[in-house]
Amino acid sequence: MSTLSRDDGVARHDQASVGSVRRRVLIIVENLPVPFDGRVWSEATTLSRHGYEVSVICPKGPGATASFEIIEGISVYRHWLPVEGSGVLGYLVEYSAALFWEFVLSVKILTTRGFDVIHACNPPDLIFIVGAFHKFLFGKSFIFDHHDINPELYEAKFGRRGFLWRVMVLLERITFALSDVSIATNHSYRTIAIERGRMKPDRVFVVRSAPNFSRVRSLPPDPAWKKGRKFLVGYVGVIARQEGIDLLLEAIKHIRWTRNRDNVQFVIVGSGRELEEIKKLAMALEVDELVTFTGRVDDATLFTILSTADVCVNPDRPSSMNDKSTMHKIMEYMALGKAIVQFDLTEGRFSAGEASLYVQNADTAEFGDRILELVDDPVRRDAMGAFGQKRIHDELAWHHESTKLLGAYEKVFKLRGKCG
Repeated sequence: MSTLSRDDGVARHDQASVGSVRRRVLIIVENLPVPFDGRVWSEATTLSRHGYEVSVICPKGPGATASFEIIEGISVYRHWLPVEGSGVLGYLVEYSAALFWEFVLSVKILTTRGFDVIHACNPPDLIFIVGAFHKFLFGKSFIFDHHDINPELYEAKFGRRGFLWRVMVLLERITFALSDVSIATNHSYRTIAIERGRMKPDRVFVVRSAPNFSRVRSLPPDPAWKKGRKFLVGYVGVIARQEGIDLLLEAIKHIRWTRNRDNVQFVIVGSGRELEEIKKLAMALEVDELVTFTGRVDDATLFTILSTADVCVNPDRPSSMNDKSTMHKIMEYMALGKAIVQFDLTEGRFSAGEASLYVQNADTAEFGDRILELVDDPVRRDAMGAFGQKRIHDELAWHHESTKLLGAYEKVFKLRGKCG
């Protein structure tokens, strides 16, 4: 008999099982530690609430240093990683260390808690190596949770294709070939899974990265973040080239020195290998006094900053990858009722709709002008924020997406039943 879960808005089974056998899942993610990876944590907690026994392998990171802990009933195994790689050698060291520990911990979990399904979250597209070992030797199923399109990510980072780009395409293809089910973050990714990955359409499920209101929440504004200025503009995300933080700084330069505005403060929340370079660029552009860099922060600090912000921005550099990708920060901005300025990209426009203003062709002067347009028009930005918040609640919040996640798992266990 089923009961309704208020957290997920879907029918919850007290125990996900086939007969009397409990369904067990191992999620592997390298990008961020849990619970700080919001998408992965929403997936893990949803599965746990619906009776699945969930284990997670992830790296250690600030605020997540324990090698093992149980959080909300989920067993979390964390491993050491070297400093984030840069260049071919750096990535090779990082990915090799991650694969080693993912393999070791997966065997440990197999022989203790056990699992039926490996749920692999990229990047990188290498976790299939761990999945293949367990699939071919022990009959485990493999789900590929497609977070990033790595060939396009490589091209966005390095501005070229070539041998390594072809390797990325091959690794992606092998990952799809091994997958029993693939989870796409949007319909652009679903098309890639079907066309480039050659997956059967009925095995590809769209599960968007959506705000989970058990985590995303408005908090009382803290004027201290404005540093005495009238307005605050917020950004949250990774500090990397494809994220366009350099473009945002150019827009801030336009605001300060071309428009002669000194009443707008910016807060950039996040970390990444290019953070120190970006700080140096802010100084070179003479806008460092207008920008607060926080690094990675806890949720309370993050949502206090965003709740204080008058406008939020997404300066993702126009590229094939960013055009096809759904950015989680956009969803969080909308959930908090914030008007947005971003470059005009396909999935960004699909997500935000009328909650955002759109700038063409990486024009940083126009980006700055659109920010000023919104900070100077509280009626308009409130209307845009209300539109975005309603769209999240009515269509894009996690409780809408969790039903699709559970559908993907029903599919994979149905396939397991046929194999058995």
